[in-house]
Amino acid sequence: MGTWDSGPFDNDTAADWRDGLDDASAGERAHMVRDALVRAVDTDGHLEAPAAEEAVAAAALVTARLPGGGIPSPHYGPKEPLPGLAALRPLALRALDRVVTEPSELLDLWEDSGGGPWRSGVERMRRLLLPPPEGEQLSLY
Repeated sequence: MGTWDSGPFDNDTAADWRDGLDDASAGERAHMVRDALVRAVDTDGHLEAPAAEEAVAAAALVTARLPGGGIPSPHYGPKEPLPGLAALRPLALRALDRVVTEPSELLDLWEDSGGGPWRSGVERMRRLLLPPPEGEQLSLY
């Protein structure tokens, strides 16, 4: 089926990755999120679409825990919330920055099709992941 919408879990790769999260033990889930983010950040050359799609899904899980973040995808996101991702905030921001920087296959694919809603969703997540203004306290649950 491929990609069916612009949300972070609205493609086969992210949906399969989510299934792996749901099947993993509670202790493995945060590591899986971190690994997906690191794969994108550590890619020096061409970032392949599957790695980028997993990174976007992982970043959505990190932003879901931030004020204003909300549920990443009510239909296709993980079945259970993933607490303990606050430390991954800077890494999630770096991963999204990498996804929207050439050479990135996912960026190319979305730009070829207009990419407006996808790009807006990624930019929204990036804004949520930015450090809070100096003196403002960030509350995570």
